[in-house]
Amino acid sequence: MRLIKFFFISVGILGALIFLLSLAFPSTALLERSGAIEAPADKVFGYLSDLKTWKEWNPWHPEYSLKPGATVNYGPVTAGEGAMFTWPVEGKHEPGRVKITEVVPGKSVTYIMTHPDMKHITAHFDLKPTADSLGTAILWRFEAHVGMAPWWKLRGFMMDRMFGATMEDGLNHLKALAERP
Repeated sequence: MRLIKFFFISVGILGALIFLLSLAFPSTALLERSGAIEAPADKVFGYLSDLKTWKEWNPWHPEYSLKPGATVNYGPVTAGEGAMFTWPVEGKHEPGRVKITEVVPGKSVTYIMTHPDMKHITAHFDLKPTADSLGTAILWRFEAHVGMAPWWKLRGFMMDRMFGATMEDGLNHLKALAERP
């Protein structure tokens, strides 16, 4: 009986310590990558604002070349503000969804990505001329409000390590695509 009591007290103390430690982590997770593309901003913007082109460069698109057989349902609008697509998520009633919420032609695209197993992500592409004005500087940023739960805060803290390389891969594919003649 004493051993069981000691076990539960230890688990309770450990849980409290983990929760207190998690208070030091931010409740918003950020991930961003940037790069330069030797192509005009309007050409790069075309790939960002048209959801049907995402399968050619965006590793998180369900139809990306590494994920054959995925099904995507596009909305009535596929480019610009209001464009969206959904895809079924195995074992879930709710689909994944991407929706473009704001567009500034030639300069930025903001979208929201929802998935039943993840927190809601707001993402943003920002385009500017490079210093030599011969190309386009791009910033891709993810922001997710992870709340107060320790497991979500830890995942938010690890977001860069878990998804940074994939984001870089996407920017490299976008660069190769946009720089084609």
